[in-house]
Amino acid sequence: MIPMRTIRLWALGLVLAMPLPTAKTGPADIGDPPARVARISYLQGSVSFQPAGDTGWSEATLNYTVTTGDRLYTEQASRAELEVGELAVRLSDATDLTVSDLTDHAIQLGLASGTLRVSIRQRPPDDSVEVDTPNGALTLLEPGQYRVDIAADSTTVVTVDRGGLTVSGGGVSTALQGGDAVRLSGTDPIQISNVVPLEQDAFDRWSADRDRRLVSSLSAQYVSPDVPGYEDLDDAGRWDESAEYGPVWYPAGLPAGWVPYRFGHWAWVDPWGWTWIDAKPWGFAPFHYGRWVFGGSAWGWVPGSLAEPPCYAPALVAFVDGSQVAFSVGVQAWFPLGPNEPYYRWYHHGGEYLRRVNAPVISNVTTIVNVTNITAIHYRNRDVATTAVPTPTFRGGQPIAPRNVRLTPEQLARAPIAPHPSVVPAASAASGGRPAPAPAAPRPARITGAVQRPAASPARAAPLVTRRPPPPANPPFATRQRAMQAHPGRPLEPQQVENLRAGRPAGPMRDQEFPPHSAPAPRAAPASRPSARPAARAAPRPGPEHRQ
Repeated sequence: MIPMRTIRLWALGLVLAMPLPTAKTGPADIGDPPARVARISYLQGSVSFQPAGDTGWSEATLNYTVTTGDRLYTEQASRAELEVGELAVRLSDATDLTVSDLTDHAIQLGLASGTLRVSIRQRPPDDSVEVDTPNGALTLLEPGQYRVDIAADSTTVVTVDRGGLTVSGGGVSTALQGGDAVRLSGTDPIQISNVVPLEQDAFDRWSADRDRRLVSSLSAQYVSPDVPGYEDLDDAGRWDESAEYGPVWYPAGLPAGWVPYRFGHWAWVDPWGWTWIDAKPWGFAPFHYGRWVFGGSAWGWVPGSLAEPPCYAPALVAFVDGSQVAFSVGVQAWFPLGPNEPYYRWYHHGGEYLRRVNAPVISNVTTIVNVTNITAIHYRNRDVATTAVPTPTFRGGQPIAPRNVRLTPEQLARAPIAPHPSVVPAASAASGGRPAPAPAAPRPARITGAVQRPAASPARAAPLVTRRPPPPANPPFATRQRAMQAHPGRPLEPQQVENLRAGRPAGPMRDQEFPPHSAPAPRAAPASRPSARPAARAAPRPGPEHRQ
């Protein structure tokens, strides 16, 4: 139980009730990063992941942050699930899915092959949900359950268990309601024929079980349903009420030496950059939302106020300048933020982002700004939960706990707070996981307006019909990596990415860094990923699996 004590707020006055600076804007300035993301919430068997802008594949990782342009492929006897707030996307085996676009108001999925179920518990009126197939674009209009099957004969079967959608493409638009099932063939125009809904199979029953788990979750009383992963807290700990913080969740069964943000690894996920991937099956919500507090004998997670909409953050930590620590090799260090300790980003954002990302856990705050003296804040977790590792471990996205370096109180006292680690990621940190063989089907081409027919070759994925064109692809990681050398540790800004897409130099960063931060001397770029095909993985393992 957390003792009743008063939070020190003497330094927090530096960041409260001050006018918010206006961010500079430009032709490619997209303002705030997305407040919502997809979480890989379930893996069974062999599931491959391809990050946006790249052609290589890796083993998918539980709790990985998925966003625009990322792609998943399930092999035979495999399944996967993505959570996006109150929407769940479930992949059966032999399924090729691309998250074509994911913003605060749009979810666009590209299904090139296989079987997909989409479950929508709640859908805001301004939210667009689209599933693109080789034969037509599906716009899901209501909460409900939907199934989409891409058949071997290049047709698409759409089943609406509950809800409503429209099928469009090639000048055709048709509405479907609960109980309807149709087969789509061709693209210009689409031929739509009614079919008898299929009998429920094991995939349908598994999906229904996952829905029931979400609806019956005890943690939904304390955590916003828009926070991915809240349901995994039920069986992994207990809730208690604190007069100081409100609901607090205490994880159970922790190993010796456990502190937040130590058992897992760092990954590079654009547009946020350095992103924490926790190793625990429940380790998504408590590491991207809320704050951690140590009550003398136990760690507790404070989700914050339900009155404020949640806003995703890549890692709610403060970094320590490891260059000031006396070690034979450089180290990177960080610790979890506590309640009422403001979070500062190291990536591009617009004017509202800092308020949105801090509002659920900062008391009585109307505006929050970047300040030049973040070292004046009293960080309660710094002395009890700082984790440090050699820079190569951090840069390569390797597991943190085995390489943790113990810092003495004297070393911590000498090390100032830093806005971010000045480390350019290695390719392994941006790949999403361990290397994996490429699936047989290549990335599908995309068309708008449905003017082509599916490709005849079964080895080649058909082009997809879209209602609206998805965003352009990211430049390859190797191209972005070279451009990041000038500002280590900071992801490229929107205008820089646009410049690289157009074949121009990235150009300078326009965002001012708070506080000003001196980058270390340039290091040699990490070696490129070997071109040889990785060795095949072991056969899929039966039964549900939370891979860590």
